[in-house]
Amino acid sequence: MQFRQQALAKLQSPEELDLPVRFARPQGWLVLSVTVVAMAAASVWAVTGSVTSTVSAPAILTHGQGSYLLQSPVAGQVTAVLAKQGETLPAGSPVLKVRTPKGETVVRTIDAGRVSALAATVGQIIQTGANVASVERVAHTKDPLYATVYVPAENAASIPDDAAVDLTVQSVPTQEYGVLRGHVKSVDRSAQSPQQIAAFLGDSQLGEQFTKKGRPVAVTVRLDKSSATKSGYEWSSADGPPFKLTSMTLASGSIRLDDQRPVDWLLP
Repeated sequence: MQFRQQALAKLQSPEELDLPVRFARPQGWLVLSVTVVAMAAASVWAVTGSVTSTVSAPAILTHGQGSYLLQSPVAGQVTAVLAKQGETLPAGSPVLKVRTPKGETVVRTIDAGRVSALAATVGQIIQTGANVASVERVAHTKDPLYATVYVPAENAASIPDDAAVDLTVQSVPTQEYGVLRGHVKSVDRSAQSPQQIAAFLGDSQLGEQFTKKGRPVAVTVRLDKSSATKSGYEWSSADGPPFKLTSMTLASGSIRLDDQRPVDWLLP
């Protein structure tokens, strides 16, 4: 009965028309304003903005012309190693001597280049066709370095011309010296087998390493030059490492792909 009497009394009382009507608290207006501004900014970004994506893949620094495996044309015993690892030799230079039943044979370089690895030692017995050295094709020690990034084949089509590339060099502390800068020079649209990679790099182990997740596409990266650094190339840090880079150094490349419009994701 008490609640009924209170309800009847409220119905019989005159309406308080002279009191102001409160639609929302000040805190509510603030939240509403922030929401409207955020929605407006998101709408503008969806129409005019873009999303940048990258693809990361293993890489290696070379002089761009590849390497070759020097093979012995004869079977016999190695009597002398005439070349040194790291030495740059012209074409036809002697690398080692092999004693055969018919006399000594000199194994020579096929093309000019730098001896990146020697697989033969004095006294070793080798067979015809045995790999005795790996030679990187380079005419001069001052020839510029390039990076070859082995990108998954499904990402090759989305790599634009002259795309920016950041290279994390294995022998350079990233936290101290940053990453090496470069731009895409060319994209080989055909996927490469372990044998093709090994033939280009002169190393069968690298051929297997770069194809663990399938046949990749080779992307050649032109390194950005800088006269202000010891290495002669541009880094994300001001000075870069206090030493020069050498070929056949492993790295990891991050390539910037084509920008995508976020509004495209919302359209059917």
